[in-house]
Amino acid sequence: MPVEFIGMVGARDSEGGGRGPAVDPGFTRMFARVHEEAGFDRVLIGHSSSSPDGGQIAAYVAAHTERLGLLLAHRPGTVAPTMAARTLATLDAFSGGRLAVHVISGGHDAEQRRDGDYAAKEDRYARTDEFLDVVKRAWTEEEGFGHDGRFYRFDDFRSEVRPVQHPHMPLYFGGSSPAAYRVGGRHADVFALWGEPLAETAEQIAAVHAGARAAGRTVMPGISASFRPVLGATEDEAWERAFGILDGLRRQGTAGGFFDRSRPPLPLGPSVRPENAGSRRLLAVAERGERHDRALWTAPAAVTGAAGNSTALVGTPETVARALLDYVDIGVTTFLLRGYQPVQDAREFGRTLLPLVRQEVERREREARAQG
Repeated sequence: MPVEFIGMVGARDSEGGGRGPAVDPGFTRMFARVHEEAGFDRVLIGHSSSSPDGGQIAAYVAAHTERLGLLLAHRPGTVAPTMAARTLATLDAFSGGRLAVHVISGGHDAEQRRDGDYAAKEDRYARTDEFLDVVKRAWTEEEGFGHDGRFYRFDDFRSEVRPVQHPHMPLYFGGSSPAAYRVGGRHADVFALWGEPLAETAEQIAAVHAGARAAGRTVMPGISASFRPVLGATEDEAWERAFGILDGLRRQGTAGGFFDRSRPPLPLGPSVRPENAGSRRLLAVAERGERHDRALWTAPAAVTGAAGNSTALVGTPETVARALLDYVDIGVTTFLLRGYQPVQDAREFGRTLLPLVRQEVERREREARAQG
């Protein structure tokens, strides 16, 4: 099975410090095309309570690319599932069947409340479970139906629009808590993890698969792992660049796990214990040491309070490619890769890193077929 590579785009340069307009169409168009030319399969369009609307960004990206897939983050709780189902199916149609949805239940209470969501964490996962039940029915059932659940209630819903993809567009799901494994194991086509050491990643994969089996699934979800690669022509050059990036993160104070820098950030940083399990896991790994396995570097997570995707793989393209293949060996099927110099790095990943990984995966598959 080919490995999948996902990049990330937004309405403006996420490393620009919040300068300029909140929506920069020229940058978004250029950055999306960079990813397409670099050979990425998809790009993630993120979500926060104050960022530009991701659905509009995804539609704009689709209109200015030819084959690039879209991974649209959606947070249940602010839009009725019937409306979300129609909106997402419409976008799938206009994009020519290029849409996937990344479902995020939300891991920071203050950020949730900015959009009027005061549900507790466990309730958010229960709501997501119900939300996905409704959305999948809306995408697949021809007849009208009603629903009377804990979080949603409606009568005689019918949708004229269906996803182009069958039975529906791919569902990605993120989280690192038992509730996430349970709900994501039930619903996800791909379960997304942050970049932890190999042993801890294998443990999480087992937990996701256990959740899937408990839900009666026989086909396990794919697994995504997220990293911030730092490449150099030599190992020394890569590490010199990595330490320069770390100095820059320290000067910023908090790197911010959310996407809007035009307002005061949420209280994140090395002195703040994050609420979400994924960040706590990354910090626990960082406390044990900065370097793990072949190329994993956790110092950026420690400096930023593990605010989002914040662990790096450092080395030459060959070293980082081998590190990614180590994750393939334990069951990872997808990589979300985002550089610290986003445009330059996306081009470099496409020139060196992605081909190295794909060529080795293809070689292994040819050998497996030959051996019968």
